[in-house]
Amino acid sequence: MAEKHPETEKEHAVKARSRLILAGLVVVLLAVIAVSLTTNLGRMWAKWEEADKGAHSGSGSAMKLNVKQERVEIVSGDRRHSFMVEVMRSEPERARGLMFRQHMPQDQGMLFDFERDQNVTMWMKNTYISLDMIFIRSDGRIHRIETRTEPESERTISSGAPVRAVLEVNSGVAARLGLKAGDRVQHEIFR
Repeated sequence: MAEKHPETEKEHAVKARSRLILAGLVVVLLAVIAVSLTTNLGRMWAKWEEADKGAHSGSGSAMKLNVKQERVEIVSGDRRHSFMVEVMRSEPERARGLMFRQHMPQDQGMLFDFERDQNVTMWMKNTYISLDMIFIRSDGRIHRIETRTEPESERTISSGAPVRAVLEVNSGVAARLGLKAGDRVQHEIFR
């Protein structure tokens, strides 16, 4: 019978402890992620429920917001593209967004003003039309564009970095106009 070397047993014990520590760290990390997702999804769900209640009044049909339209211009290269948009400034307005709308004219959109740069997540719950989402920094520069979003999807769409606002336009508009990250959006909310 071969004799075990004490050095080998010691190395084995160190490796076993290292695996346990690593496994513990993975479990803690997964728990933190789960709590964060649960908390954020819980907040989002509450906003959706509030939006659902606000969108259905008396008749049970979608309620059009009584919001004055404002002009937004996007400067892309040497071209300017103009849109008339509804600006969502309050939490209930942002939560409702374009929910329950059946169509939107090609030269219109919706601008979500979050009042300061922050990480933003959007989704398409109860939104019947496909959209391009344009994530905009506080200086008016486009950070990124999420194209052709899936109607009624509950998948979250992240800004990927702190942004001040999100401009939603009809699906395909960004590609048709050649919009890209770095283009400038002009509206009073941008410095």
